[in-house]
Amino acid sequence: MQGNSGITLMVTNFINKLYGVIDVGSNSVRLMMWQNGRTLYKKVSVTKLAEGLGKGSKLQVDAIDRTARAVSFFVDEARNKNADEIFIFATAAVRQASNGEDFTNKVKALCNINVDVISGELEAEIGLLGAVSNGDGGIIDIGGASTEISVLINGERVFGKTLPFGCVKITEICGQDLRRVDEFSRSKVVEYGLVPSSKFYGIGGTATTIAAILLELEVYDPAKVHGYVVRKEQILSLRDMLYEKSIEERKKLKGLQPQRAEVIASGVALLYAIMDAFNIEKITVSESDNLEGYVLKKMESL
Repeated sequence: MQGNSGITLMVTNFINKLYGVIDVGSNSVRLMMWQNGRTLYKKVSVTKLAEGLGKGSKLQVDAIDRTARAVSFFVDEARNKNADEIFIFATAAVRQASNGEDFTNKVKALCNINVDVISGELEAEIGLLGAVSNGDGGIIDIGGASTEISVLINGERVFGKTLPFGCVKITEICGQDLRRVDEFSRSKVVEYGLVPSSKFYGIGGTATTIAAILLELEVYDPAKVHGYVVRKEQILSLRDMLYEKSIEERKKLKGLQPQRAEVIASGVALLYAIMDAFNIEKITVSESDNLEGYVLKKMESL
């Protein structure tokens, strides 16, 4: 009994603390402030860390620099908010690159915080944990350099697989050619194998951006994006509309950050290929994702 009380106290102390959690993705850097079991707010900076990885194995010097500076900016914000602890984790771009340590060393020098470079398997797990918790459901997370699909049934993860491609890498390989993007996406999607049927949630920047565009949001509103249901035919229509527009024309769309204009079409095309391949008729967009999942995973390890 005494041991259980000790664990309860540890978990309570963990929850009561104010945390800054920074997700270094392949296309963007995100900050979440978290306390008392809930997200206080999130912020995002599009830095395209994975730029160049579609045609090579190294992170570019400029991409490392601008992304590390974005991380440092968010660390400063978390410190100014008197965060008790700050976590930084990095995903596909850093783990795939042959010079990923150049980035983690740069962040360490700027912020004096170690970057946790997580595996594709853990990335899929924490995305699922953040969006679904212990219920039933699946997640589709289209990032810049990787795409995760994971499914939970009866509290057990029955499927989880990450593939090393996302909207940034596909754009670099295929450009703005819809036919090439669609053929490439379909050729890669089959590598998932048999994906179990489930209620699927879309997490990450591609999914939330799709919702924001369809909602025509002048100002991004997480409350409107969270829980927004998108049907497969809407994804197809959006894909075709985006490829009919130039990058400059896309920048004028309500709900689309101009920095995402070059790569969003590839992300939408990939999502359609996934939904079509696995007979997924609709997805529910979730603001809760791997940021929340990372904190919850930390709690599990207590």
